[in-house]
Amino acid sequence: MPRLAFAQSFWDGYETLEKPVRAGVRKAMAKFQALTAAELNADKGLHLESVENARDRRMRTIRITDFWRGVVLAPDDSSDLFLLVHVLPHDDAYTWAAKRLYSANTATRGLEVRDAVALDELTPLYETASRKAPKLLFSGVSDGVLRELGIDAQVLRAARSMADKAQLEAFATLLPEDQLEVLQYLAEGFSPEEVYRDVVAVRRPVDAPPEPVEDLATVISNTTARIRLVTGPQELEEVLAKPFAAWRVFLHPSQRRVALRTSYGGPVQVTGGPGTGKTVAALHRVKHLLGRSPDSRILLTTYTNALAAGLRDMLGLLLEEDEHLLARVDVTTVDAYANGVVRQHTGSAPKPVGDRDQRQLWEKAVKQLALPFQDRFLAQEYRHVVLGQDIRDLDGYLAASRRGRGTGLGAARRELVWSGVERFEKLLQERGATTHLRVCARAADLLAAGPTPYDHVVVDEAQDLHPAQWRVLRAAVAPGPDDLFLTGDPHQRIYDSRVTLGSLGIATAGRSFRLRLNYRSTEEILVWSARLLAPVSVDALEGEGADSLAGYRSLLHGRRPEAGGYTTQAEEHTALVERVRAWLGEGLAPHEIGVCARFNLALDAAEARLKAAGIPVVRVKGQVAAQTPGIRLATMHAMKGLEFRAVSVLGVTTGTVPFAREITPLEADAPQHEADLLRERCLLFVACTRAREALSVSWSGQPSEFLPAQE
Repeated sequence: MPRLAFAQSFWDGYETLEKPVRAGVRKAMAKFQALTAAELNADKGLHLESVENARDRRMRTIRITDFWRGVVLAPDDSSDLFLLVHVLPHDDAYTWAAKRLYSANTATRGLEVRDAVALDELTPLYETASRKAPKLLFSGVSDGVLRELGIDAQVLRAARSMADKAQLEAFATLLPEDQLEVLQYLAEGFSPEEVYRDVVAVRRPVDAPPEPVEDLATVISNTTARIRLVTGPQELEEVLAKPFAAWRVFLHPSQRRVALRTSYGGPVQVTGGPGTGKTVAALHRVKHLLGRSPDSRILLTTYTNALAAGLRDMLGLLLEEDEHLLARVDVTTVDAYANGVVRQHTGSAPKPVGDRDQRQLWEKAVKQLALPFQDRFLAQEYRHVVLGQDIRDLDGYLAASRRGRGTGLGAARRELVWSGVERFEKLLQERGATTHLRVCARAADLLAAGPTPYDHVVVDEAQDLHPAQWRVLRAAVAPGPDDLFLTGDPHQRIYDSRVTLGSLGIATAGRSFRLRLNYRSTEEILVWSARLLAPVSVDALEGEGADSLAGYRSLLHGRRPEAGGYTTQAEEHTALVERVRAWLGEGLAPHEIGVCARFNLALDAAEARLKAAGIPVVRVKGQVAAQTPGIRLATMHAMKGLEFRAVSVLGVTTGTVPFAREITPLEADAPQHEADLLRERCLLFVACTRAREALSVSWSGQPSEFLPAQE
């Protein structure tokens, strides 16, 4: 009986298929598994057909629907294992299949694919240009060394034509993945020995024979990171029911080189725009570190409860075959971890209050002391200066740097500010309460007094952490190799946190990596969303210099985002209903559609309108099970960490985005005013980049000043 395996190239496209085509895939694959080899070759329903003029003679196609074909790599030996590699429209399937060549990497022994036709066409053009180049990219590496690293003849010829990294990137989508990563490492200055250790050795089977084996079943068994073997009908149905989950933990080449490096000499920073796989890299780093030692303990942490729950689910998926490893990983938010530390060391549970209660206490402090400051100013001074620099007394505050704060304060006025700080903290004490950041400060002190509880700390969404939270993490793991692995994107900073990691003993110089290839959204969505941030400069995570989206791109293409205004909110919501119905009509499932707005009040009206139209909805306030039916409705803040095939962003209107009450007046504090505007701009950027294939942005009345000019 034929056996069936699925390549990652199939999963990458499966989620974008319309419902009837996905149903056709499930039906065809179930039928495939039920046939004997003889029946498969004779079956008229699946139409297993050869591909004319194919570079790989094993290429076949099978019928999915009248207009769609599955591309299959068939065995050319006694093996009964077939590999489904893609599903495409009829003519596209034959064109795609004719150009591809599958082979076994001579070093890693894994299966890899290339666009052999495009490589043959492109290489001569670069060879001609290379004759005038002063130096070629791989001139310092011999042919023999490249062959030892798995570079074969066709790729070697292409590599010898490259003059710089930009040219290597031009070849990236054509080259086999393992060979591409070898060249990327070498281009970044790694030695051949390091490349063999960090790229080849980690993928080469321990029991690999001296010479490569070409039979398809053996090569597939060596490629578990990119191929899923399905052993029966039940597993087939399960794996086709959750393909997006499989995609989320797949490690792409640009992520692999940072996630699976054997060891780093200290803290590591991984940045990149939305959809570049920073979270996936963090999860695989956890798995890699667990495999290095049988008793190491890891803290995997992030900013919000919803994000932590998502990390926990994805790590469980990644480690589903090694569930015992999960016991050595604590997955939680930084605030929850700090709270647990204080509770464990003191025997009592801290009671932090929320933002609203803190605002009321600051108002009370200003009123009681008749201070000449606004309560908002004092709250920001407390957050950014006092807690940001861990200041404990008046002398410390008088000597503190207030860089980035726009209102100058002499000694006398600083003393007044400090009186307000003391009154605020006294009011907290009278209530038996504290703040989350004060809990973090206490936890850092307690951890500093004893042995560190973790061998490694992995942080996702690092851009939103406050210095007080970073001090907890720094105290939770001893400085040294592989202590901290941080992922984040300054362009997605949606909370008012400012940090210079170096000042906290977290130096990532020489260990910073940027991911530039988006695996989630179309290029059209990325280009449109990036224009939201084009007018501003965004500080890097280290706090020094600016970060950039230059070179950030996607290999996926689709429709252009839609942006339009309406006279009233009622008209905007009527258009929303029509838009959602259209997406559902295209085959999207309700849970694949997200609707967001700046505030819950706007979502209430949208929810009522959708329900009146008979469209099921689910409000997102934390984790929502994927199988729960309904369009997802969430605030822009709650959209962080979520992804949808289609997203509608509502109410992008003047006064709402940016929200006027959240913006410090320019005359009161110019730097804080700009920081507030940037935070709101980043929030809109985050909301828009949750979309994978379709994005709609709408407003009623006057559009937000953040929106790019209509083309």
